[in-house]
Amino acid sequence: MTSSSSHAVRTSMDSADASSAVVREGRLSSFRSRLGVVVLGTALLLLCCGASIAIGSRSIPIDRVWHLVWHPDESDESYIVSGMRVTRTLIGIVVGAALAVAGAVMQAVTRNPLADPGLLGVNSGASLAIVLGASLGNLTSVVSQFFLSAIGALAAAVVVYVIAASGGGEASPVRLVLAGIAFSAASGGIVGALLLLSPRVFDTFRYWDVGALTRQDVPVVWVLVPVLAGLLMVLLSARGLSDMALGDDVAEALGTNVALIRGISLVALTVLCATATAVAGPIGFVGLVVPLFASWVMGPRQGWIILLCLVGGPSLLLVADVLGRVLARPSEIAVGVLTAFVGSPALLWMVVRLRGDRR
Repeated sequence: MTSSSSHAVRTSMDSADASSAVVREGRLSSFRSRLGVVVLGTALLLLCCGASIAIGSRSIPIDRVWHLVWHPDESDESYIVSGMRVTRTLIGIVVGAALAVAGAVMQAVTRNPLADPGLLGVNSGASLAIVLGASLGNLTSVVSQFFLSAIGALAAAVVVYVIAASGGGEASPVRLVLAGIAFSAASGGIVGALLLLSPRVFDTFRYWDVGALTRQDVPVVWVLVPVLAGLLMVLLSARGLSDMALGDDVAEALGTNVALIRGISLVALTVLCATATAVAGPIGFVGLVVPLFASWVMGPRQGWIILLCLVGGPSLLLVADVLGRVLARPSEIAVGVLTAFVGSPALLWMVVRLRGDRR
């Protein structure tokens, strides 16, 4: 046997050993069990959607809500149910799925289970664009904020990637994270200075920064189209992401074009996170907790992780949104605040479980 053949055999054996080792980290190993979890997650999402439409800061009987969903009229209750709650629920589904899948992609690309989409500077770029628009052009409408935050988030991702790839080096996961942290720190300083100089800009930015699903002036199709495009890119690169979770060398040995998959993944997570941030503000924890839980349950199979994130992200976001409506009646608590309260205990529980599994 030649040395090259021996090396190929050793590489394939090492790949198989690494793959089996990672698979054992998942809670589930069979197709049926994984499918069962996804089905249960889908059922939970449907329950959350029903609760989001039925429960609000204003009490409306369930039978009345059900009637108004299918037979809207000119009453105030019909506007609340069919106009506000249904739209809010749809936005919650799209935003939750986008953030959770973006987090799963970020964790796979960086091979860091605690990575968050915000590490690419997307949230900071969106915040900077909102503040600059309000300061220089008095752009404070919801539609203006949507476009500004989307442009700022996309521009931030491009800048971070260019910085990470500068100097003739490769935009490796470590360089991307470091560039994202540096950009976030710089843009955060600019945002803080501008907010201190203008109380009017601070009032505008404060509402957007807390994160909410109540922006009714943004058509759902503006959110749905880019999110579907990003999800399609993620699904097409899911197999390559599974290989990359084992390391770039192993992925290349398995025939994966690492540079192409990483590029597609970065574009996809940027589009997903930018769109979600544009419509709902910088909502935290969804892109961290949900993919972390999904990978703990499913193992390194990115396809299954993405499927679970597609139902788990919206479920977490809608639960937080419903709690925000109930806990502060007749007022509301923004969903960005509640995701921290819901997500923090879940993250702590996951950390304890992961530490216990490695003993």
